[in-house]
Amino acid sequence: MTDLKLDVLVVAAHPDDAEISVGGTLLRLIDAGAKVGVVDATHGEMGSRGSGATRDAELAAATAAMGLHVRENLDLPDGRVQVTVESRERLAGLLRRYRPDAVVSHHVEDLHPDHQATGRLTREAWFLSGLKRLAQDANQTAHRPRAIYHYLSHTLSAPTFVVDVGEVWERKLAAVRCYSSQLAPEDGGDDGSHFLFGADIEERMTTKARFWGESISARLGEPFLHQGPMPVDDPLRRWLV
Repeated sequence: MTDLKLDVLVVAAHPDDAEISVGGTLLRLIDAGAKVGVVDATHGEMGSRGSGATRDAELAAATAAMGLHVRENLDLPDGRVQVTVESRERLAGLLRRYRPDAVVSHHVEDLHPDHQATGRLTREAWFLSGLKRLAQDANQTAHRPRAIYHYLSHTLSAPTFVVDVGEVWERKLAAVRCYSSQLAPEDGGDDGSHFLFGADIEERMTTKARFWGESISARLGEPFLHQGPMPVDDPLRRWLV
């Protein structure tokens, strides 16, 4: 994948987080002509199901199914994501490299420590990417995306807006199902359920989408949180109207 200017960049803690949480929105953006990329903080190597090699192959299939323009990895340790000077400068470098107008990541109060840390990491890197002298230290030009948003995984919070994803739902499911090792029981001691809340991943994803879809009189929806008032020419929503 070559360097290019992106319109939207999603930062996710693990492979499959972006597809599960905002895959429908990303498909709608790409269909509208937006250049979209994903940065995964880790390779998901500490997951109880599947192996590192399996997850890498699944990620490649999901990336192709989504039609993403860029997919990067910060190579941070799964289960041990932390906001460090090194990690935030690495991500800030990618924000300057791809120069997105909008960046999207986990809610900073998510129950999963990696999700929470990745959300905070993204917010700090977003700020730092616009500092001229830090950019010069990395032989780059400063660039801070115009807007930053958070998506809701394990946190129930009132969103700023919800995107109708009903028309692309089957394509989102196809991308999520590329991560087959995460969706099915691995052995006799595994009932296939989500480890935090019990429901299997696909069932939980669909239940949430129905709930948020109903909130906007749509069949299925994906919620987003923006801190403070949003401008009329918001760089994410303008692709979706």
